[in-house]
Amino acid sequence: MLLLLLAAACVVAFVLLLYMVSPLISPKPLKLPGAHVVVTGGSSGIGKCVAIECYKQGAFITLIARNESKLLQTKKEIEKYSVNDKQVVLCISVDVSKDYGHVENVLKQAQEKLGPVDMLINCAGTSVTGKYEDLEVSCFERLMAVNYLGSVYPSRAVIATMKERRMGRIVFVSSQAGQLGLFGYTAYSPTKFALRGLAEALQMEVKPYNIYVTVAYPPDTDTPGFAEEIKTKRLSSLATVHGRGAWLAHDGIYHIGRCAGEQASDSVADVIRPYDGVP
Repeated sequence: MLLLLLAAACVVAFVLLLYMVSPLISPKPLKLPGAHVVVTGGSSGIGKCVAIECYKQGAFITLIARNESKLLQTKKEIEKYSVNDKQVVLCISVDVSKDYGHVENVLKQAQEKLGPVDMLINCAGTSVTGKYEDLEVSCFERLMAVNYLGSVYPSRAVIATMKERRMGRIVFVSSQAGQLGLFGYTAYSPTKFALRGLAEALQMEVKPYNIYVTVAYPPDTDTPGFAEEIKTKRLSSLATVHGRGAWLAHDGIYHIGRCAGEQASDSVADVIRPYDGVP
């Protein structure tokens, strides 16, 4: 009995020690004033909201998306939140899922104008729902290209500079459908699961260089992309999880399951801030 009590006491002491030490070993929040933040899929939805939040805190922003007119409109909206007259919002129209060489070149140009990338937030993504056998094979190919390779290419383009500087943050926006497979999401869910695998493997490689990787798992969020998705969503797949989710930390990867949409600016800060052990 005494041995059991001693063992329990040791476990409790160990947990308390981890709790006390975790703030010391966790990465410090990135200082956004003057930082160069690149946001893919930044012309609307979660990407736009994150860009606004970063700009409010003094960051220089590079917005990347396909639609140039939407980019310019978003640029005007973001500039309303400037905190000093030196801030810049740079717009680049490019499809991040197609030509890696082109993606690499435009990000090189962005860094020449605004300096090295301090944080890359991969928000570019799309969704198609439907029964497995009803979906065209091209849907699977397109979603894997946009949702997965659309994050691989920009991250690959900035990682070398981050290593040289021994600093940087990379954020992958997954989905709660990237934690749990859902009816009607056979084309979408695997692409979001893939981001977690990429993030966990990448973090192992870059942690020695003081580069940290974050994965966000937002639920259904009120964005233009979700409005399009809902048009094809089947009734049986509407029972998705809603709410703010939870923080999870796993082997140095910072997993965020909080809503970060157009009307959720209070939660967007969670996406741009490393896990600090406090829910």
